[in-house]
Amino acid sequence: MSALNAARSALVIIDVQESFRQAPFWSDADLPDFKRAVLRLERGAREHGVPVVHIFHIGKAGPFTKESGFVTPLAWLPDSPDAVFEKHTHNAFTDTGLDLWLRRRGIGHLVITGIRTEQCCETTTRVASDIGYAVDYVTEATLTFPMTHAGTGRIYSPAEIKAHTELVLAERFARIADVDDALTGWQSQRAS
Repeated sequence: MSALNAARSALVIIDVQESFRQAPFWSDADLPDFKRAVLRLERGAREHGVPVVHIFHIGKAGPFTKESGFVTPLAWLPDSPDAVFEKHTHNAFTDTGLDLWLRRRGIGHLVITGIRTEQCCETTTRVASDIGYAVDYVTEATLTFPMTHAGTGRIYSPAEIKAHTELVLAERFARIADVDDALTGWQSQRAS
């Protein structure tokens, strides 16, 4: 782990919730790899004493409302996170209490994962960086879906969206990492 990331870490799992399975754009195509990556990170965090934080999005309509009953973790996501926060914006910090919770625990390094790559995960990464956190953005542990450009009609694949997200985050807002990078960093952190 670099000196920049020497602060205590937390794993932040964003919007891995049933609401998305109700959306018309949902696809299971990339789900197996995403699930495998998230579960490796979650297991590694537990093994290395890294707090696990779940974030859930609460919307004003549809499957993202609390009343819908879909603002619950996907069935495979392990229970008992160290903290749970609900958000009403794209980032996990605005009016959630997350920043205070992290700072009170001396956490200055975040490993970001979740759904959707280019929306809540990317936005949370940008805000985290702006307010002083070191961030590892674990792209393989994010999930997104094809998107159609409104002006051109071009469809962008999840791989293209992920590549663009890495391009705009790298060295500006986050270190682009894979699961092995995060696990190695936690191992180094625990040894120091």
